Amino acid sequence: MKDKKVYFSAINKDRGMDYEIKTHGKFRFVEEGEGEPLILLHGLFGALSNFKDLLEYFRHHCKVVIPILPLYELNILDTSVGGLAKYVHRFIETRNYGQVHLLGNSLGGHVALIYALHHPENLKTLILTGSSGLFENGMGETYPKRGDYEYIRKKTELTFYDPRVATKELVDEVFEIVNNRFKALKIITLAKSAIRNNLGDELRQIQVPVLLIWGKNDTITPPLVAEEFHRLLPNSELHYIDKCGHAPMMEVPEAFNAILHEFLKKHADGIK
Repeated sequence: MKDKKVYFSAINKDRGMDYEIKTHGKFRFVEEGEGEPLILLHGLFGALSNFKDLLEYFRHHCKVVIPILPLYELNILDTSVGGLAKYVHRFIETRNYGQVHLLGNSLGGHVALIYALHHPENLKTLILTGSSGLFENGMGETYPKRGDYEYIRKKTELTFYDPRVATKELVDEVFEIVNNRFKALKIITLAKSAIRNNLGDELRQIQVPVLLIWGKNDTITPPLVAEEFHRLLPNSELHYIDKCGHAPMMEVPEAFNAILHEFLKKHADGIK
């Protein structure tokens, strides 16, 4: 089946970039560059633009792939972190990527961990940033608080060390999601699934090289979570970025990309 192509403008439209979205059957994704696949998994409120700077940098070094996770399309039984991991597996199999480097932020990291536990033969490395899977502070028990824009703005700002990273476009997008009753219920279902699915000592089974990149000021998955991941993942290395919150690839992309590049130079063929 040939890939169909459409275009999706990033949230930060003033930065002048369009992503080419391909479709292959039911899968929708961005794919740029050549070489070993680096697959990026976004979180609950994630979007393609979360990885804009990462994509721009690494498409010159490898094949960067961003599947659009079906957060709102899965049936009720598969609306879970496990269901998303199965979706990622089907996507990788359909695209015939072979061994991949899998990177996940927040819930995307949790999905990547479940994938790693079930399909280690397809995985070359694992990269986690602000990942759930052990412990995370959610948006609070009252979340989502529909109709209260100021509340949503403040909660979105808590994702970052610098609240200015939470642009009006980003806040508007989150506000639209939580004010859509169907989407809000899906988000709650996935969030509860993540809380129930604590991986704990299972993580010791993951033997591939793991890179942990964490914001020192992450209040959603605090540094103590990173330390526990580092302790439980036997072949892991941990890097902190100061003055940085829950999404380092958005807030401090240059520092994030430098750490990731050094890691991939050690573990990916063809990257210098």
